[in-house]
Amino acid sequence: MTDRQTPRPRRSVLYMPGANERALEKAKTLPADALILDLEDAVAPGVKEEARERVCAAAASGEYSSREVTIRVNGLDTEWHEADLRAAAKAGPDGIVVPKVSSAAQVHTIERALEFAGAPPHTAIWAMIETPTAMLHAEEIAAASDRLSVLVMGTNDLANELHAEFVPGRAPLLGGLSLALLAARAAGKVILDGVYNDVADAEGFEAECVQGRQLGFDGKTLIHPSQVEPCNRVFTPSEEEVTNARKVIEAFEQASAEGRGVVTVDGRMIENLHVDNARRVLALAEQ
Repeated sequence: MTDRQTPRPRRSVLYMPGANERALEKAKTLPADALILDLEDAVAPGVKEEARERVCAAAASGEYSSREVTIRVNGLDTEWHEADLRAAAKAGPDGIVVPKVSSAAQVHTIERALEFAGAPPHTAIWAMIETPTAMLHAEEIAAASDRLSVLVMGTNDLANELHAEFVPGRAPLLGGLSLALLAARAAGKVILDGVYNDVADAEGFEAECVQGRQLGFDGKTLIHPSQVEPCNRVFTPSEEEVTNARKVIEAFEQASAEGRGVVTVDGRMIENLHVDNARRVLALAEQ
């Protein structure tokens, strides 16, 4: 399950608390590309089972229109993980988000459990990588399974384990973010940036979205509906980018038809890699 051929927009991926019925209902109207119905951090221990039933029913309802719907289960080392995974597999969401995946062996374990529970082929694994160990093994995690289609950065946990400070520009995290990005691109997988914690800081949030896009992330995970619109705007190809992409493709196709080996657009040499990127930009813009 890679996205090399037909990229699906995952600009904004919003966490929704699984124990909150009103939040799950509201999610049906939000312009997020994807939703993570959360059974982990957003749900207190005493209501885990109730939230599991509610979230699985929501994911199976088909009431979220074109939004991609995923379920975040509790971690592999928790008492709720196995039951979460079985129930989520039967619900058949677009993806199952698993926290703190740190090795290819864990991916294989998750994959076997999903198959045993009867998860449909379209239900992908979204692996959260959020520890130093995960960063150092990101390549083998990303390549461990065709069912794994998305890497999700857990930047809060990563910062905590690094004993790092949250600072503008995220300098303490850039090493880990870069390793994860390299792994995702090498394996042909989607990768999502981590959350921004200060909901009231709209300027800081947008700056981090811009940084994430410049680094190469496909989109960003969000913790509040107010973050959806600016995130979508930043991760959507601009009119200028779309116009330039069309020029690149037209110039390349014309040169190919005329048998010319050298192609230039606005004075810049164009290679196959530029054409591939232009097609990706147009595919995303069209979707």
